Amino acid sequence: MMKSRLVWCAVLLLGMFQPARAGDAAFTQFIASLWPEAKEQGVSRAAFETETRGLEPDYKLPDLLLPGRPATGAPAQAEFVQVPADYIKDASIARLAAHGQKLIQQYRPALAEIERRFGVPGQIVLAIWGRETDFGRYALPYDALRVLATQAYVGRRKDQYRTEFIMALKMLSDGVVTRRDLRASWGGAVGLTQFLPSEYYKHGVDLDGDGKVDLWHSVPDALGSAAKQLANKGWQSGLRWAYEVKPPANVDCTMGVPEVKKPIGDWLRAGFVPVRGQRLSAAEQQQPASLLQPEGIYGPAFLTTANYFVIKEYNFSDLYVLFVGHLADRMSSQAGFATPWSASQQLRSKDVEAMQKGLTRLGLYADKLDGKAGMQTRAALGTFQKRAGLKVDCWPSETVLQAINAAR
Repeated sequence: MMKSRLVWCAVLLLGMFQPARAGDAAFTQFIASLWPEAKEQGVSRAAFETETRGLEPDYKLPDLLLPGRPATGAPAQAEFVQVPADYIKDASIARLAAHGQKLIQQYRPALAEIERRFGVPGQIVLAIWGRETDFGRYALPYDALRVLATQAYVGRRKDQYRTEFIMALKMLSDGVVTRRDLRASWGGAVGLTQFLPSEYYKHGVDLDGDGKVDLWHSVPDALGSAAKQLANKGWQSGLRWAYEVKPPANVDCTMGVPEVKKPIGDWLRAGFVPVRGQRLSAAEQQQPASLLQPEGIYGPAFLTTANYFVIKEYNFSDLYVLFVGHLADRMSSQAGFATPWSASQQLRSKDVEAMQKGLTRLGLYADKLDGKAGMQTRAALGTFQKRAGLKVDCWPSETVLQAINAAR
């Protein structure tokens, strides 16, 4: 009896572990199949063999599509699940700004060179560094090659990560960085200012003049590369990222989308008033801008310039851009936002996605179903509120979600 029971247990355990082995064997085969593409990008055979030997997938990463298992879902990034008051905490901004002021002095020559070459203020790239890795004090938790390989194999954006994995191999093959230093976020971004491997080759700058681009140990290189990335994506020298304004009482929050763009002077004539009595020059008033109300009609409002959307290319989140822009401003001024954030509640991502699906069904929304209450989602739900005779506040709430679900 005991012997048969042991045999049965062995068979059961074999059955439990076989799929994992089969899956990992398929992963190994997938990685091996990438050699021709890696070779085409200049990866040496020796580097390919060394870096991929024993490489295993990490199925605990977010944003994966695993056969036979529920989707792991997109990660709960703070930019997309926190209300502004929680994400842009004044205490955090003040702490980072105080440290940033010291770094302005420490890296003054490098920051001056960055502004001369790329037109990007030093405070902006310092703020990116502060937000991304707490000025280098945050240790990135993952092995970048393993992250990129896993995302290329079973991630939601396989094609993008396939390219990034090969570019990471190229970085190792070229001697750009050691495997030990190639640490990453869950999304595969590396270095002090969080670059994807392909971005290293597109935007990397040897600002310290030592003959190599080092995003891991050279602060001038990391900041210069961030500035070059912004410049390559359209940064306009001398243009502010945004202006905080007080909107008129009858503001239509559904206008808060990038497509509704007009000269700042036109916004001012429509009743928008720069905060703290700020006076804008004639040149500033000619600049086109879009309205941003991150909490709908609640909390601060902003007129966002082209440079706002350039920063957004670095991280596609309004709260991220507000954090970076505001932190940069606080390195020069102690003033916080003139209008306080409200105590609004944020719907869970799955509820926001349900709202997006309902708005799509009603023909009011045609963007991504991503569970993130961005500009397009807020404007679409505001349009729904208008049609349904509800209070128009452009903010995703449980009440509006129920109304959308009930609408036919």
